[in-house]
Amino acid sequence: MSRKLEGIKPERVFYYFEELSKIPRCSFHEEKISNFLKDFGESQGLETIQDEALNIIIKKPGYQGYENSPTVVLQGHMDMVCEKEEGSNHDFSKDPLNLKIEEDLLKADKTTLGADNGIAVAMCLAILESKDIPHPPIEVLLTTNEESGMDGAFKLDPKHIDGRILINIDSEEEGNILVSCAGGERNLVTISIEWEPFNSNEDNIVYSIKLAGLQGGHSGMEIHKGRGNANKILAKVLAAVKDECDIKLIHIEGGSKTNAIPRNGEVILCLNRKDEKIFMEAVKIVEEQIQKDLKISDPEFNIVVNEADDKFKKVFSEDSLNRTIAALTLIPTGVQSMSKDIEGLVESSNNLGVVKTLEDELTIECAMRSSQKTLKENIAKQIKTVADIVKAHWESYSSYPAWEYNKDSKIREIFKRVYKSQYGKDIKVAAIHAGLECGLFAEKFDGMDMVSFGPNMYGVHTPEESLSISSTERTYELLLNVLKEIK
Repeated sequence: MSRKLEGIKPERVFYYFEELSKIPRCSFHEEKISNFLKDFGESQGLETIQDEALNIIIKKPGYQGYENSPTVVLQGHMDMVCEKEEGSNHDFSKDPLNLKIEEDLLKADKTTLGADNGIAVAMCLAILESKDIPHPPIEVLLTTNEESGMDGAFKLDPKHIDGRILINIDSEEEGNILVSCAGGERNLVTISIEWEPFNSNEDNIVYSIKLAGLQGGHSGMEIHKGRGNANKILAKVLAAVKDECDIKLIHIEGGSKTNAIPRNGEVILCLNRKDEKIFMEAVKIVEEQIQKDLKISDPEFNIVVNEADDKFKKVFSEDSLNRTIAALTLIPTGVQSMSKDIEGLVESSNNLGVVKTLEDELTIECAMRSSQKTLKENIAKQIKTVADIVKAHWESYSSYPAWEYNKDSKIREIFKRVYKSQYGKDIKVAAIHAGLECGLFAEKFDGMDMVSFGPNMYGVHTPEESLSISSTERTYELLLNVLKEIK
């Protein structure tokens, strides 16, 4: 059977990327990919560890002449954000990704590509199998559930890692090395729903209001771009139509991943037929207002209103509707502060990521990020205050630390020197507002010297995700040259 990526360089990297794309690896469901990696390591005759969190550590001795060089940890994560276009029948639990090439870009058909962070895994496997690549002793560390809480990194036992130089391959802009990142935390607000019986009759009409045309994106890397948040927009729509006519809320849902800016959302509500014209006018007005606000960031945004099935048995009480609107309106979203030290760097933010209507409660999940612990705590306090106001339950989880800048980093200087030699120009040393596992590793491994880098990727965490093929080749070459220098 022919391979779609056959002949694309670096060939062994893309060979393994295609193999990884056949294996289910959504966050929280890494059993198959972890077992694949374990089998790979063992088949190469290398020391392979699979821990209780399904993290994989594969150790390879140094190349001839590098046996006594300092050990380098090559690190990435095996899970991916599983997002698909509305209407796609792709089943992430069993279907291979349908890869496609558009000029220099590698994509997947109507789904996320998983280059975040499958390309790191593929690079590591290519190096592990190689017989002619000069390198120091290597420990490949591939973690689980990075995308939804960094659980693998949290649960990693430090005893499995000996190296004190770590190269994280989880960045998305060629020509940059990252030396600092934000910390993060997840918040969950749970509102108890008081239901009232709903009896359909000829005087009532049920409508579905769906949002379309939002770009979404990575809640760290792209939070500063001002893209529309579907959950905040749903709140605006509900508030606008409620001001004009009597409505009954039946269902609300928006977003699918806490760490992705929500692109899609839907409310289902009921109103009296006599208010239909007023309702439509109110929706149109709020749509035009939002289109004006988002004309640069989300030029394709629109609201789709359709009559819906009226076979519902219950609706939100007036009080539950009001508390829902208040919570979604008041929870802060987007950039909260900019760094005063690094121009253009987001210092703190919050992403109101996922809203779900469950049997007897409404849940609101948020992802906070900040390079300052106190600012992260302040955002959490704001969300908790909103929860208190609307008489909801609040909880915090999956907190992870920021990665602070190391002014004496030797690996940073090696990258700078090798990049200058390879390209004749300086590499950009930067900080990032996304969360990286490096913050946790800095706590777990005393004296760990780290950088993060990677090839050009676009639209990460969305079905528009793409990977530059030429950038991948250059980035892999840079990695090999850096390894060659660590002797």
